[in-house]
Amino acid sequence: MAAWGASSGDLIVDRRFAFAEGLAAEGDLAAAIELLTEALERVPDWAAGWFRLGEWHEGAGAQDAACAAWERALALDPADRLGAGIKRDLARRVPVIETLPSAFVETLFDQYAAKFDTALVEKLEYRAPDLLQAALEGRHFARAMDLGCGTGLAGEAFRGAVGWLAGCDLSAAMLAQAQAKGVYDQLGKADLAELALGAQYDLILAADVFVYLGALERIVAWCAGSLTPEGVLAFTVEAGEAPLTLRESRRFAHSRDYVEAVLAAAGFTAVQITDAVLRRDRGAAIHGFVVVAQGLVRQARWQSDGEDAVLA
Repeated sequence: MAAWGASSGDLIVDRRFAFAEGLAAEGDLAAAIELLTEALERVPDWAAGWFRLGEWHEGAGAQDAACAAWERALALDPADRLGAGIKRDLARRVPVIETLPSAFVETLFDQYAAKFDTALVEKLEYRAPDLLQAALEGRHFARAMDLGCGTGLAGEAFRGAVGWLAGCDLSAAMLAQAQAKGVYDQLGKADLAELALGAQYDLILAADVFVYLGALERIVAWCAGSLTPEGVLAFTVEAGEAPLTLRESRRFAHSRDYVEAVLAAAGFTAVQITDAVLRRDRGAAIHGFVVVAQGLVRQARWQSDGEDAVLA
């Protein structure tokens, strides 16, 4: 089993790593790489060490060496909690992955939960929940599900427009923040890539969530199968030119044509897609789409290969 985390489990290696971090911070990547490479000979199963080595090789312009290090990290931790596979694909500019590893997303948001609201709303001018609320203004829904609810920002925006509100998220730490706000009737920990059909909802929300899922066919099929006949799916995605693009931010962008095609295939006949600025990143506006889909046509569809049929 791979050693994990900031510590290698070897005090000597940890000291060498700390010194190498200092060298890298001072701009001496060559020395940092040499020192960490030698240290990894003592702890060859330290996934985090290989991940950092990949980052330093990347910074030095050695893409092949960086990818090799990330491949080693991924082999040691197949769940990919640090996102080595993502870094590899971005460096190679080859769209190998169509979704982010669940373990990476969970680790990311568990660490981010305590400062999430402040960072997102005050620093990044995050607007997705408000944009969705404005798109559905004046409408009331009996039962709603907030997919990837996080700390509950969308729940706060929609509480007054729904009779009963559930939320689910992959991160336990984010769910704890949402629970403290007291706006949900039900909260649960769930991987959106593995949702099963069951309850029915009049509204399904996904504010800034599909950017971490990538390919949308399965989750949109689940939404279609989980909505009442008059139900509404409302979500945001970042705007891209290609159907699916993994960005340096480690978030996916989607094209308008791709979104429209996925929704049509799932049985939605009334789709409204509006251009909007979703947030800011390093001072730049992040453009995206606010999507409201409804008008479901009831027809037999398969949720995914080998799984139960969905009535969409």
